[in-house]
This record gives sequence, structure tokens and C-alpha cells, in this order.
Amino acid sequence: MHLVGIPLAQLLPIFGVAAAAVVGLYILKLRRRPVAVPFERLWERILRDKEATSLFSRLKRLLSLLLQLAILAALVFALGDPRTAVEVVKGRTLVVLVDTSASMKARDGDGGRSRLELARDEVKKLVKGLGASDRMLIASMDAVVTPMSPLTSDTGVLDDAAGRLDASDCRADFTRGLRYALDTLRSTREPEVVVVSDGGLGEAKDGLGSVKLGDVKLSYLPVGKGKRNVAITQFAVRRYPLDKARYEVMIEVQNLGDREEDVELSLFGDDVLVDLTKLHLKAGERLPRFYPSLGGASRTLEARLGLAPAPVPNAKTESDDLPADDRAYAVLPERRRTKVLAVTAGNTYLEAALLLDEYLDVTTIAPSQLQATMGVQKFDVAILDGVSASLRPGLPTLYLDPRDGGPIKVDAKKPMVEPTFDKLERKHPILRWTALENVGIASGVKLLPAEGDKVVGGSEEGALLVAGARQGTKFVALGFDVRQSDLPLRIAWPVFLLNTINWFVEEDTEYLSSFKTGDVWHVPAPLGATNEVTLVEPGGKEHRVPVQDGRAVYFGTKAGFHRLKKPNRPGDPPGNDVVFAANLVDPVESAIAPKTDLIVDGKKGGEVAGFKVGVRRELWIYILLAVAMISAIEWATYHRRVTV
Repeated sequence: MHLVGIPLAQLLPIFGVAAAAVVGLYILKLRRRPVAVPFERLWERILRDKEATSLFSRLKRLLSLLLQLAILAALVFALGDPRTAVEVVKGRTLVVLVDTSASMKARDGDGGRSRLELARDEVKKLVKGLGASDRMLIASMDAVVTPMSPLTSDTGVLDDAAGRLDASDCRADFTRGLRYALDTLRSTREPEVVVVSDGGLGEAKDGLGSVKLGDVKLSYLPVGKGKRNVAITQFAVRRYPLDKARYEVMIEVQNLGDREEDVELSLFGDDVLVDLTKLHLKAGERLPRFYPSLGGASRTLEARLGLAPAPVPNAKTESDDLPADDRAYAVLPERRRTKVLAVTAGNTYLEAALLLDEYLDVTTIAPSQLQATMGVQKFDVAILDGVSASLRPGLPTLYLDPRDGGPIKVDAKKPMVEPTFDKLERKHPILRWTALENVGIASGVKLLPAEGDKVVGGSEEGALLVAGARQGTKFVALGFDVRQSDLPLRIAWPVFLLNTINWFVEEDTEYLSSFKTGDVWHVPAPLGATNEVTLVEPGGKEHRVPVQDGRAVYFGTKAGFHRLKKPNRPGDPPGNDVVFAANLVDPVESAIAPKTDLIVDGKKGGEVAGFKVGVRRELWIYILLAVAMISAIEWATYHRRVTV
């Protein structure tokens, strides 16, 4: 017998002090109150009976004292938490990694229980079968590893932790989970990792190499049966740059099951059905779909995929086993009007190109009217054609054929004759959907960019197109008169103008219609937010999110429409909430066919063993029960005047 609680050297003084107090209480005599009574022969008889029973009374009081001392000894012994030698030696230390990735939302059959619900039940069975000397930690494993409990043998804490497990909408990082478990089990007795999953975890390998288990035992508890699933694996939306009332959609659907499926693909714009397509997918087939011109949505778009109803009348509509990947979401950039000031002595090509976008409020003035106009009106963007002027701070400006006096210097002494765009920074937003390689130019000026400016396009002789910023205000300079080129005759001309304006006002040139779950999101924060904002998830749960460089930074795990709202503090400027979308688009998670084997470091995960549901072998519990029974017996005998 071993004591794993308070050691014997400390228990003996505790018992000695408590026993002395109990004995002292028994030694104390009760002071009786004298009462005068008349003398009768009857009292002599009573006194004779009392003398005859005095020895028996002393024995009864001694028995009561011994009983109390026995109870006290049992209580003190229970503080030592006695265990058998076998239990002390064979106690295990376990880390239970529960897969909470998107595939664990799959249900076995229509209306069946989810895999995560089955996993919760299995973990609770493990908790009930935990040995008295075993310790366990339960951890949730998706894109991150979250411990749900401490390393403990308290079954109440562990059972509560199992009940709080919840599935996310991202992939499980099995390598990170194993490394966390191995770090937790380092230098512990009988270490064991128990993985509860459907098996879609991938190889346990990262930049540090393969995970090495060493002497840690690996057990695998598989859950799930179903494998029928069709999924949306890609979804992207963008507006047309020349017609912002319309948009195009690219979507990809995939059949990850082992049989052919008839499906219906629906597109909803602002919760209104805008398109319905019926598709036939072979087993394993991946089918991309492109919708080149759609309308009817001003802000939100949602794609829904479902199994087509059977042709039989009144047939029950079937569903696949994983509904989580049957929906995808997108938010279109807001269509807001931009006030543009065009300063030109007369350029029909410029004025005509600006008329193509109905969301531009264009004011065209002559150079002589510039100062008077700037004093009474506010603009979002300025375009200076053949003019260089110092405009107010915060007004981004496009310079066409610039002169000295603007934010960028020009080499007017050496004009370039028939320059060409030999070098282009194609990834820059102002060149999106443009082709400038073959643009014919009669003459131009060499731009002299400053430190920090970006040469977006140029010839062998020098820079022709430069983008940069001065005191936080963006500018773009084009080093030739467009009327001395064939650029206005190309579609690239109006697209270039609109790209530049969109880059100035930060609209949709780099707009993300949706984010991917399992990544760190950098979302433009609401106007006026400086330090933090409140993020509201699709289910209504709120989080405080920090803001860095004007963007809210958050590790997202839930798919759907999210909302960022600025804290309402006195004196803050008003700001509108920001709505954005996040999607689960991961073929790995959508492939839900369960795997019966789990192999790590060349070792196959064994069956879970050593968990026997029954009475726990903790002796202190039974000692307390015995004390309670003895106390009950002593109480009953006392009131029946047996031990008094």
C-alpha cells in the first residue's frame, strides 16, 4: 500500500493532535445542577441499581471513545490517498487529440448524428474508464490545437471538457497536434496519445521533418462511416470594371463520393435567386463553371449546392453526408460614387473614357479654373492633363504628360522618341486586365522616380509610368500625351483609368470577395477604428480583434458572413460596419471517406485499450463511505441509549 496524497510522516502528527482533542472532550466531566428532592426509600433502590451498572456504563463510554478515534483515524488515512503498489506503478499519462475539423461535421446517413457527436461520446467513455492513477488531457485539433482541460485525473473536469468540443470550418493540422501532445507527454510515466478522428489527417510532417513518436504509445479511435459528398471547392466573384452593376462568378464543384450524382447549383444575390443550374457529376469528377455576366446582386452573393430531387413524385429529398461544404459566400465591393476632378485644356479621349463608369461624378475644368474650383468643392481623385500643380494633401492625383512642379521630376531636356513599354510590373493593380506591350507612342518624357516610388512601366531609356506616394497621398504619372499615341484606341485606356481611380480609393482592384477559413485574415477595418474592433461571427458570437495598419487581424475558423463593427466611444467619428465573407473550400476536408488506419513514424495506431468502465479503484472514496456508515450506526445507537 502506498500513499500518493499526504505522506505518512505528516499524517501521524495530524492524527495525534486530533486524537488528543477527542480524548480531552471525553475526559471533561459534566457539571450537574443540584436539585433538592424529598427523601424516600425509593432513592436507595435507584442508587443500588446505579452502582451495579456503573462498570457497564464506563465500558460503553470507552467503546464510544474508541469508535470516534477509529473514525478519526479513517479520515486522516483518507487524506493520504492510499493506492496499491500496482496502481501507483501503472498509472498512465494520456493526451486525447480530438479531430474538430470540418469533416467531423459529416453525418452518417440523412439526419444521423455528426461524427463530432460520436467523438464526444467516445471520449466520455474513455473518461469513465480512466484508472485511479491515470491522468488525461483533452485537446481540440483543427487548424490550431486548443487544450480543453488540464492534465488531470478529475473525471468531472474531463467530462465537461469533452462536452465543450465543437467542430470548425477548417482543416486539421495533425502535425501541430502531435507535436503539442509529445511536448506535453515529455518526461511523464506511461505516455500515450489517443487520436479520435475520421482519419482524414494527412501525413505528420512539416518544415521540421516527420514527427518522431519515440517511446510514446499511439492509439487510434476511428469514427464515421459515410462517404457520399458533393462540394463547392472554389468560389470567386468580381465586378466588371466598366459596368459595376454586373459581375462574373467562377465556381467549381466536385463529387468526392464513389457514385454518380445529379445536383442543383443555385446562386442567390442579396437572398434572391438569380440563377439555378442542374449538373450531372460522375464519381470523382471536378466541374468548373463560369458565369460571365450576372446581375441582381448589389452586395452579397451565396452559392448553394444540393442533390437534385428524385423524379419520383413525393420522393424524399436526399442530402449528402457533409452539408458544411455545400455553401459558399462572397461580398461584392460597395458601389459608391467617386468624385473626380479632370483638369485639361481639352482632351476628348480622357473625357469620353471617364463617361464609361456611371459611378463616377466627373467635373471637367480648364487649368485656369483650378484654384477657384478647389476652394469650394471636395473631390476624391484628381486627373491633371498636361498640368503640374500642388494640390491639397490627401487628394490622390493622376498626372498625364506631367511637367516640373508636381510630385515627380521629369527630364524634359531629353525627350524619348517612339518609346515602348519594354518593362511592365504586371502585378501592380493599375495594370490589371491591360496589355501595354504594343502601344505605339510618338514621344514621351523620362520620369525620374524618387526613393520609394514604383516604376510600373518603362522602356530601355527610362521610366514611362510611375506610382508612388507623397506624405501618404498616392499619385500616378504617365510620361506622355495620350493623344500622341494609339493608347486611346485600345480598351486598355479606359481600363487603365478606372484601375488607377480604384487604386486611389481602394475599391475592387485587390478586393477579396471572400477569405479562406484556417488563415489569418487582414480585413479593412471600419472608418475611424484605430486600436480594435468587434468581430461578429455568423452564429452571433463576438470577439475583440486588434487593428494594425487599418486592418483587423484575426485567425478565422468559421464560414459565412462576418461583420466588423467599431466600438462606440464618445467623440469617435461615425463609421459603417464592414461585412465580409469566409468560405470552406478545401477538397481535402470534403473527401470524407473515413480511414480505418492511422500511421505515424512508421507505426500503426493501435486500438484503444485499458479503459474499463466501472467502479474506480480509489480507496479514499470507500474509506469515506465506511466513515459515513459507522457514523450513522453510532448516531442510531446513541439515540437508542445503547452507547450512552
